[in-house]
Formats: sequence, structure tokens, C-alpha cells
Amino acid sequence: MTDFEATVLSDLSVLKNQMQQVMGNGTTGRIGQIEDQVLRHDQALQRMKGSAAAFGGFLTLLHVAIDYVAAKH
Repeated sequence: MTDFEATVLSDLSVLKNQMQQVMGNGTTGRIGQIEDQVLRHDQALQRMKGSAAAFGGFLTLLHVAIDYVAAKH
């Protein structure tokens, strides 16, 4: 085996190990972890949107009540 072949086989082994880390070898790899993180981020974003909408509705009702009370006096 020449030096070139040994270098190629060594590099191929390193590449194979790195791909197993990225894709996972029966366990969740880095890509799976990133997908889970994106999913959690999307869920948190949807919760924040819902909270902001509910808070906006509450403020609207509060302003309507204040205007109603102010108009009676």
C-alpha cells in the first residue's frame, strides 16, 4: 500500500466517523438534535404569538371599558 492509499483510507475513516456523528448511528445524531431544537423553538414562538394576541385582546377590552366609563360622566 502506498502512502497515497494510506492517506485516502485514513481520511475516509475520519469522514465516516464524522458522518455517523452528524446522521447518528442508531441514536439521534446532530441533525436530529437540530430538528428537535427547531421544533421546540417553533412551539415557543407559537405560544408567544398566542400570549401576545390574548394580551392585546385584554388591552382592547380594558380600553373599551375605560371609554365607556369616561363617556358616562
